[in-house]
Amino acid sequence: MIDLSFDDLRLFSRVSALGTLSAVARERNAPVSQISRGLQRIEAAYGTQLVLRTTHGLSLTPEGEILQSYAIRILGEVDAMDAEFGQVREKVSGLVRVSMSAVIAQHLLVDSLPLLHVAHPNLRVDFRVDDALVNMARDGIDIAIRTGEPHSDTFVVRRIGQLTRRLYASPNYIKQRGIPLSVDELRHHALIANSQHEHLNVWQFKNSTPIHAEGPFSADNTATVASMCIAGLGVARITSVVATPLVLQGKLVAILPEEVDEAPIPLSAFMLAGRHRLPKIRACIDHWAQWLHNTSPTC
Repeated sequence: MIDLSFDDLRLFSRVSALGTLSAVARERNAPVSQISRGLQRIEAAYGTQLVLRTTHGLSLTPEGEILQSYAIRILGEVDAMDAEFGQVREKVSGLVRVSMSAVIAQHLLVDSLPLLHVAHPNLRVDFRVDDALVNMARDGIDIAIRTGEPHSDTFVVRRIGQLTRRLYASPNYIKQRGIPLSVDELRHHALIANSQHEHLNVWQFKNSTPIHAEGPFSADNTATVASMCIAGLGVARITSVVATPLVLQGKLVAILPEEVDEAPIPLSAFMLAGRHRLPKIRACIDHWAQWLHNTSPTC
């Protein structure tokens, strides 16, 4: 019988996800030699090579892929079991990895962390900031916070807030090109697009057909789109929680505010099934739902 611990499976799973022994060593605050010996022990236990080592990093062999698929399922069940007992202990501690866009991190959730730390001083939170979608199981993500209507049979989803998006331009752009007074006029203006998420380029209006935004400038994240807009490169559709302070500073001006469809956009937390019951994850979700309700219910 193969004698491996749950920690061995966690080690192998993180080696698979991160792709280098040094990255796992930094994550565990351990020497690389210790991680290497652990991996060798796992391979020896199964009597086969599980990881290919090259100058470009690590990759899994077919046998490694099999072990990783089992490790994900086994560790998910272990975490679920811990969650059941954790509900009795109500002990909130450990590391929570959270994936989100730069806009959500910087403009919504970073300010919530001091109170979260006061409430749960043994909790550690690691923000993984990227507009791109992530593979939660592979990347070890506990919570992914995303906008839009959630449709998933794979994840447990909880709505924690809402956002709105509106159209903006800079005073300098308006001075040069004029301010569009109708949707038809807007069609002839420079429009800044989002190159990462095509659905963000479909601009909805209450009484007109949608516009598909395209022009000479685009970016793959909201922060850069906003910077392009401030620089006078065109009209952009920006999350209001980002744009409102810029409007107050005189850097942006709202465009056609009465025409834009301002239906709230859900902000949801995605969690792997089973892990949503972990006390540390429940504590984060409950805190952020309350925080967004109190500080930005209609942002």
